[in-house]
Amino acid sequence: MARLSDAGSSIAISRLAAMAIGFLLFLTAAVPPLPAQTLTALHSFTGGRDGANPMAGLSADAHGNLYGTAAKGGTGYGTVFKLGHGGSGWVFTPLYAFSGNPDGEYPMARVVFGPNQTLYGTTLHGGGSGCINGGCGTVFNLQPPATVCVTALCPWIETVVLRFNGNGGSLPYSEVTFDNSGNMFGTTQYGVPLPGEGSCDPDCGLVYELSPSNGGWTESTPYAFKDNSFGQPGAYPQGGVTFDGAGNLYGTVPGGYYGNGLIYQLTPPGDPYWAYQDLYDFDQGGAGPIARMILAPSGTFYGTAAGEYPGYGEQPGSAFSFAPNGSGWTFTTLHTFPTIGGGPSAQLLLDSAGNLYGTTVTGGINPHGVCVAAGCGTIFVLTPSNGGWDYTVLWQFTGGNDGAAPYSNLVMDQDGNLYGTASAGGSTNCEGGCGVVFRFTP
Repeated sequence: MARLSDAGSSIAISRLAAMAIGFLLFLTAAVPPLPAQTLTALHSFTGGRDGANPMAGLSADAHGNLYGTAAKGGTGYGTVFKLGHGGSGWVFTPLYAFSGNPDGEYPMARVVFGPNQTLYGTTLHGGGSGCINGGCGTVFNLQPPATVCVTALCPWIETVVLRFNGNGGSLPYSEVTFDNSGNMFGTTQYGVPLPGEGSCDPDCGLVYELSPSNGGWTESTPYAFKDNSFGQPGAYPQGGVTFDGAGNLYGTVPGGYYGNGLIYQLTPPGDPYWAYQDLYDFDQGGAGPIARMILAPSGTFYGTAAGEYPGYGEQPGSAFSFAPNGSGWTFTTLHTFPTIGGGPSAQLLLDSAGNLYGTTVTGGINPHGVCVAAGCGTIFVLTPSNGGWDYTVLWQFTGGNDGAAPYSNLVMDQDGNLYGTASAGGSTNCEGGCGVVFRFTP
């Protein structure tokens, strides 16, 4: 994977936006008719106060309320929103609209709940000087107002936990992850280590840690990646990190020895870095892992690879498992997706029966012609069967009211309904559509 220039983050956003409205897509195989199922748009974004183009999925609280981000809209810099139960329906509430500087711009990852049960997230840009678009990105916290809100439009209180400045990272695509001690971890696509913490050749991205300290947070760098040119082990992480039970961190980068991506492990402690180990290089089994892996109770990791972006290669996307085998690890491809660059871009959902659910950005159908020929995206399930996995497409997005191009993870309620976002389709106030929040009922 060729290194992007300092302006490459804008190119990366443009690529995502282009895919979201269906440009630069390749043909895919036809999908057979599906059994009767229902997808309902719970909210169709307008590009106004509510936001536009959600590029990440959702988190749910204990009451089944949904929380998410929209990369654009609001005051032009993106929003955080809530969908709560209201009577027999749903009530959409904008929680916060970013202003670019100093609070952040373009939230590209979902918000997650921290140990104090408030929301934490990242913005790709904004936060102050340096980089481009008014800043190198932020980590933020959102809390409800201290007093009871008597209207539906009471914004939550944002606190900027960290403003990236290039030293210590820049351009955080990933969501954050907490350890058992309340420390926060994530990745940045670019950036060099903090002063005195080693070097990178030249700014290849890193894993950062934020530790609570005297009412604030202290940043450190568990690991900084090296340039993936000339066989160096990986660069430019986009997905988040996952802890195992022993406190080790696992993640992926889209580069690697073969240029298709790799899976890595970080083991604490380190001076200056945690101990790094390259566990698997994608010489086969997919390419372009850009989403956080999930860990099953069995100790097996499940992940996705989006495939190489059209024009940059022809390796497909995949869903995979990565399991310890006593002496090492076993990588298994569960399914290969046919559309180049159109595989899953978000983490999988594992239900109690061992089924895996996910979304693809392309594939499926294109009845309105808004997604060109590659299809508007799908919802799928992988079901264990006779030692293998059966792949079933549950929904084919149309680019109409149901949305298109889902970069979303899925969450499931107690009745088995699935919830997520589609980055395009829905309201035509935005080119290609402003996106939707959906519920899928099997």
